[in-house]
Amino acid sequence: MMTAAVVTGGGGAIGHAIAVGLAERGHRLILPIRSRESAAALLNRFPGRAVEVDLASIGEVEALCAELAKLERVEVIVHAAGALRLGRVESFDLDELDVLYHVNLRAAARITQALLPAVRAAQGQVVFVNSSAAAGPGRPGSGGYDATKHALRAFADALRAEENEHGLRVLSVYPGRTAGPMQERLHAREGRAYEPSHLLQPEDVAAAVLSALDLPRTGEVTDVHIRPRQKPLQ
Repeated sequence: MMTAAVVTGGGGAIGHAIAVGLAERGHRLILPIRSRESAAALLNRFPGRAVEVDLASIGEVEALCAELAKLERVEVIVHAAGALRLGRVESFDLDELDVLYHVNLRAAARITQALLPAVRAAQGQVVFVNSSAAAGPGRPGSGGYDATKHALRAFADALRAEENEHGLRVLSVYPGRTAGPMQERLHAREGRAYEPSHLLQPEDVAAAVLSALDLPRTGEVTDVHIRPRQKPLQ
């Protein structure tokens, strides 16, 4: 029997790699995604469906959750969607902070709420693809982004504390710089050459996630920190 996995951010580098790994293990993919075209490559290879949604829109997230709440069993939820906005505290546009809050935290919280009955029924697993930003102090020019990532870490920890008794396992993953379009844009902003081979690969992060998910049920991996081997690029 094919099992269900809900993966946000399947159009991004890390989300795509994790979705591929889950599909290869026999999961039917459900992909809340900004554009259906972004999911086409995945759904041409694997069974599943895409649901178009802007995670920054409360109305669209609510419509999505109404659909997700119909699912009876979900074995895996992966929150891999994320937004990046940079700027110093003195001049940071608070509308941009709202986008970070809605995409990086609120959407993950709301989708988790909607799917809790289904993931409890499966005694499933929830994965939060966070960032190395949540594992250290705030950085100049990144206050809004870092704040939402620290909040996501706290939310995941609370979910674990509440839901372990229902058989759920909750994993937070904190990747360092990972090759993909977001890092290419960030390097351009920083005025640095983009060398993807010097960074983590999306498949590296996916391998760490899938290994944790495969752990026998007598144990639980709660946090995974993974960095590029070439540390000066952090």
